[in-house]
Amino acid sequence: MTASYSSTETTTYTVADVEKVVSSIKADLMMIAGSTKAMTEDVAKNYAYDIELLAKKNYLNKVDVTLMSAAEKEIVAVKYQFQNEGASGTRRPGGVLWPATPDGKIRIVLSPTDSYWAELEQVAKMPLKISWGSTSADTSHTNLSISGERGYSSNGFGVNRNDFV
Repeated sequence: MTASYSSTETTTYTVADVEKVVSSIKADLMMIAGSTKAMTEDVAKNYAYDIELLAKKNYLNKVDVTLMSAAEKEIVAVKYQFQNEGASGTRRPGGVLWPATPDGKIRIVLSPTDSYWAELEQVAKMPLKISWGSTSADTSHTNLSISGERGYSSNGFGVNRNDFV
């Protein structure tokens, strides 16, 4: 006698799920702004706003946030990898009380999805708060080491966060 079994898993998430996940990213950005003094909290809120708008349209693969010294050297970084299904992890934001670097800067690099590139006309109409442009910045963090990870998720939508020091 032979038996077979098949299973299909469908995960659906809502705009509220994206908002919940991005609120954790926003909290991280606010902590980074407060501890480093390398950007204001208002600028951190603007970045979070844009990340949320783009994430709601499934336009983001990754977001890389790096604290740069005045000499343009990487000090610490986090990388958020977006997942549209099967995401897990509900850890609270935190672990990003980075060193005070008031003469430094925060570099944020977005890696868009294929949908972003396919819908550039719609993207251009979005009310983004940051003037984004192309970059050749290396976000591999080869001079830093992975120091930890955590995830933020809601109903299968989420991000995996890798920390670099």
